[in-house]
Amino acid sequence: MFSEFLVASALYFVAINASQIIDAVTCGSVVKLKNNQENVRLHSHDVKYGSGSGQQSVTAVENGDDVNSHWQILPAIKETCKRGEPVKCGSKIRLKHLTTGSYLHSHLFAAPLTKENQVVIIFLEVSCFGSTESSDSGDHWIVVCSNDAWLRKDAVKLKHEDTGKFLAISGERYGRPIDGQYEVVAISASKSTALWKTAEGIFMVGPEIL
Repeated sequence: MFSEFLVASALYFVAINASQIIDAVTCGSVVKLKNNQENVRLHSHDVKYGSGSGQQSVTAVENGDDVNSHWQILPAIKETCKRGEPVKCGSKIRLKHLTTGSYLHSHLFAAPLTKENQVVIIFLEVSCFGSTESSDSGDHWIVVCSNDAWLRKDAVKLKHEDTGKFLAISGERYGRPIDGQYEVVAISASKSTALWKTAEGIFMVGPEIL
């Protein structure tokens, strides 16, 4: 009887693990990230900020079909991961903007739209910066979630390694030339605007090391 219980428990454990592997967000995958509150997708394009760092701007858009909203999940600098390997909660990743080849980045510049209302800088600028040949710790984001791995169905937080702030939506919108797009910022507080889920994507499987 006890041996049957052990076998059943082992099979259940294997089934749960297999389900998590199938449902996991994986290294090398190309995804769109949707904000859990505003229902907009993380976005970038070859448009530079007119203030702050002057780097490539990062916004969020309502259009789910925009090709400029694709991001590839890659390991941190000097780290490797196997293509198709589940991304573990607590791990460091980089998000490469597929169209321009730059990485999702942050630093201590104030966010462009909300900076006018900040006596003390709370909202930081999020940009795209660097390339395959040029990347630094400002491109590192820690996946904050509650399971062993980042699951597609779960809303997660992305915590910037250097500043300790979370990727979020400020609620402000831009005018021209990117009229109507939402401001993306990094914030200290872990608010609902800092929750993100994978939307559309190509989820990789396979043993290739990246």
